Amino acid sequence: MKTPNDDIRLKMYAASRRQAVRLSKESIGDHKSLSDRREFPLIISPSSPGADLLESIAGSREEIREKTLLYGAILFRGFNVLTIEGFEQIVQCLSDRSIEYRERTSPRSHIQGGVYTSTDYPAEYSIFPHNESSYSWTVPMKLFFYCMEPALKGGETPIVDCRKLLQRISPERRERFMERGWMYVRNFEEGFGLPWQTVFQTDDRGKLEEYCRQADIRFEWKGDCRLRTWQVRPAIAKHPQTGDFVWFNHAAFFHVSTLDPRVREGLLEEFEEIDLPNNTYYGDGSPIEPSVLEELRAAYTEEMVSIPWGKGDLLIVDNMLTAHARSPFTGRRKILVAMAEPFDRRTP
Repeated sequence: MKTPNDDIRLKMYAASRRQAVRLSKESIGDHKSLSDRREFPLIISPSSPGADLLESIAGSREEIREKTLLYGAILFRGFNVLTIEGFEQIVQCLSDRSIEYRERTSPRSHIQGGVYTSTDYPAEYSIFPHNESSYSWTVPMKLFFYCMEPALKGGETPIVDCRKLLQRISPERRERFMERGWMYVRNFEEGFGLPWQTVFQTDDRGKLEEYCRQADIRFEWKGDCRLRTWQVRPAIAKHPQTGDFVWFNHAAFFHVSTLDPRVREGLLEEFEEIDLPNNTYYGDGSPIEPSVLEELRAAYTEEMVSIPWGKGDLLIVDNMLTAHARSPFTGRRKILVAMAEPFDRRTP
């Protein structure tokens, strides 16, 4: 629920973002913001081109963590990150614990350890901005993206400052979501979307049901293999370290109206609304008004910052402070991702 400190915190955040920050370790190299207008993301490049990133960040873990909290995202550019193993070592250096991809919604390939492809979604479609796993109670607080091969054209990973995003949403609509929360409904049908066995990483119905009970996910079997789940979550989160309030949900992302028109029309021809593979509502089950969804999508678009990938780039994202997306692309593209630092939002 909204507290009297909500607007005060937002004003304090706006003021703090204007303060200049310096990294004390000379080995880290130069840092700068994307432009004078936005300090988002922080871009760090080496003093000597091609410096090894793992060596450069050694001993600077706490400084980098502090800057990630301040800026929401840091892009390391111009360093050497030559192997997947090197990427994993950087993740281990800068985070406490890598985590497995659970309650899956995006098709991904597992590479090794805690490393996955960022998404295997078809290249011709964009992916709307979102915070990873905001529909779950346990979320990764850190995301690490590594560019092994940039696309020939497009394929950026646009990011959105969720602190600014919250300010952009009208107070009336923000209050409505704070009171009701949001509901995520999934239907698992053969041939549409990921099967529940992939999403929950088990083919045992008993284990799935127990997981859902523990994760506060309601479920209903509609036959031998057909499954419906729904879960209600808060639409606004308070960052456990900074205390900032942020817009943190998939309400617009999973709503049928946000889909590419070609995909949306095909699904609505095939399914009744209640049986769609994914859809969202207010937490009480009532429909989200079209005008509200239009405002939300416009707010994300206005706050989106997009930087073309360069080979070897590494992007660190605070998953609660920063949403991420994907632009359509042509040519080969290989962006890897690792998720780290699980946080249970039910923690007092």
